[in-house]
Amino acid sequence: MHNSDTTSLLTNTEKKGAIGLISFNRPDKLNALDLAMRDSIAKAVSLFSADEEVAVIVITGGDKVFAAGADLNLLVNKGAQQVADIDLGQYWAPLLNCSKPVIAAVSGYALGAGCELVMMCDMVVADSSARFGQTECNVGIMPGAGGTQRLVRAVGKAVASMMLMTGEMLTGEQAYQLGLVSDVVADGEALNRAMALAKKVSQKPPKAIKAIKRVLRQGADLPLDMSLALENREFLLLFDTQDKTEGMQAFLDKRKPNFIGK
Repeated sequence: MHNSDTTSLLTNTEKKGAIGLISFNRPDKLNALDLAMRDSIAKAVSLFSADEEVAVIVITGGDKVFAAGADLNLLVNKGAQQVADIDLGQYWAPLLNCSKPVIAAVSGYALGAGCELVMMCDMVVADSSARFGQTECNVGIMPGAGGTQRLVRAVGKAVASMMLMTGEMLTGEQAYQLGLVSDVVADGEALNRAMALAKKVSQKPPKAIKAIKRVLRQGADLPLDMSLALENREFLLLFDTQDKTEGMQAFLDKRKPNFIGK
């Protein structure tokens, strides 16, 4: 049921039943996202994406810090073409393309690229120590991996502009009230709550969960009539699944359903 392996020294991966847990392990650098760290995260997500036993992925930076942004040693002396050649986007592709739900558990700082990573996840649990910021303007740049566009869609123009133009951070409570995170919990409880949510999701029919994720992702920026058509198509397709019949019959029989993913 429980096994553990390490994809690299920078991220630890562990399977807990149907939950794949990815833990950042660069505490001396506040989990700063250099290329090796980004590559390690990408490989860990890819590993669990391909693992049929894993239904949900949880990502945590630990109980002190999530990820305090990019490693500026990587960028300080580079020009536009050099940064373009690094192709930072390639490292986020496995997370963005993951068909399984991904839950972030955030304690402490989630800044810059760390905050962008959080916004790529499906659910976010923050504790009272969490601080969310897109602080790139402090060092002469701006976000480049969704930190403007995902942020404005999550919290609106006024708050996004304040964060992006001043470098001010949101507390876990503020982030929760604004809709940036799914839940806020007491200090030190973020991972426990994220794992509890992951367990709930892992017990649902996989085809329905994946369909919900697809519709949320694909429909978000479509005109309403197109996104509703997308939703209706996915809704109808689930009626051809065995899990739909099992789920409805179990409800009518007042028993617990036995979902098999078909």
